[in-house]
Amino acid sequence: MSTLRALARAQALAAGRAQPVATVRHLHLAERPLVLVPLVLAGEANAPLAALVGAAPQEAKLLVVPQPRNRDQRFAFAAELASVVLPWIDEHRGPTEAVPVDRGRDVRHRYTDAPQVVVPNPAGVTFLRLFGRATRFRRTDGDYPVHPSVPLLGQWLTFFAERAEHPGSAATVALTEALTLHWATGQSTVEDLHLPALLGWLDPPAGSDGPTAAARAEDPARCPPAGPATDPEFDNRVLAPAMSAYADAEDDPDARRAAYERLVGVLREQLAPTWELAWRGLGLLRSLSPGARVAGRFAGDRDAFTAFCEHLDDSGGPQPRRDSAVAAAARLHRLERAATSYAVQRAYDDPLVMAEYRLTGEAFAGEVRLADPKRVDDSGKRPVLRPRIQLVTDEPVLVPVGATLTCPDRPGQKARVVFVTPVDGTRTEVVLELSGGMGRGLTAPAGSVPVVGERLCYTTLSEAFLPAPVFPAPEETPWTHGGPPAAPAPV
Repeated sequence: MSTLRALARAQALAAGRAQPVATVRHLHLAERPLVLVPLVLAGEANAPLAALVGAAPQEAKLLVVPQPRNRDQRFAFAAELASVVLPWIDEHRGPTEAVPVDRGRDVRHRYTDAPQVVVPNPAGVTFLRLFGRATRFRRTDGDYPVHPSVPLLGQWLTFFAERAEHPGSAATVALTEALTLHWATGQSTVEDLHLPALLGWLDPPAGSDGPTAAARAEDPARCPPAGPATDPEFDNRVLAPAMSAYADAEDDPDARRAAYERLVGVLREQLAPTWELAWRGLGLLRSLSPGARVAGRFAGDRDAFTAFCEHLDDSGGPQPRRDSAVAAAARLHRLERAATSYAVQRAYDDPLVMAEYRLTGEAFAGEVRLADPKRVDDSGKRPVLRPRIQLVTDEPVLVPVGATLTCPDRPGQKARVVFVTPVDGTRTEVVLELSGGMGRGLTAPAGSVPVVGERLCYTTLSEAFLPAPVFPAPEETPWTHGGPPAAPAPV
């Protein structure tokens, strides 16, 4: 936990209300996200019990599995879920746009929109991953066939679960993580995983405060858990008798229908509060304006969506159970690069996030006191424009002489530290030599060089391009990593 987030938590506890730790929204929000609130049966490996799903508050559709241990009912539930999810995904396969590649010598096309799935908490993402794995390999013929939409649903659920691991992606949103990215509460990080308690701190009822609302939300009789796990007291006193009544009425159609309606009613009562809280949480996120680089990250989601659609259109098979050594290494590298880029972009977009780096000495802010925009360096083979500016800051400057810095307001311009001179016990003078972002001539265009009196922030964080590493082909996997993977078995 960073120093500023710890301070925000202390302030939230003192004020009785969550405190902002971001000034902009670092997440893309779709116009019609698909909210999915799942429930699973306790004691079973991801056995679906019910789900409330829809792309608008008034479009909630309840799906129920009366006997989750029954294989046929499980996959009937999957087929019913596919009847909601797959048409909604197809709504996003509309217009495309041309994207230049290879320095403008070629173009590729991608969809102008991409789907977004919202679940209440990270456990909901785990449900997507496990249920996708349980359905994407099912056969549609032979012994125990399933509906043709079930394997396709499994592939899409796996796609959304994998995108949830990609830093900065908004294809799959765990609502508790999205909210705590922008606000800090006065409770522990474990308690923040409970959506009703979290929203009690963020948006307490009138006449109440965060601690009171969170304490009230911890009573499962008033605020059912946000799933996928259910409350044990509810399981023993309500759910188990309702499921037993349904099973016992197998030979009586009227009694079975009544038992089913009772089961549907008690499950709806468990899911409806979380459904309302999910849309309330999305409303809080929409109250923040998006950061400048959110659209660029959403373009990455659209690229991934387009590529997976093309994979399915080409009769591509389901995702493997395990990545090969080369695929795993490449995937790990992509995630690491995405995490680094996401951290830099958040800091560039948000002064509150950048303040954390200023505390650690990775950034500093100061006022321009001197500027020489016409300075030319003629020590090389040809003269080049190298203006210099002097900043005065009252923050500690821990970067060494010769370090290359970047200003978030001028990301295309680099600044090399020339001198660092302490003035007194509180102030430091920093001389920077600028390069880039000023054209090719020996005269800097107006506005390309900071002027005296301008206040700027410089940091070691950089969005500079990093070339992709070279990985061996799968058939060239070294023996130290298992050798070439075996040919896939026919489905």
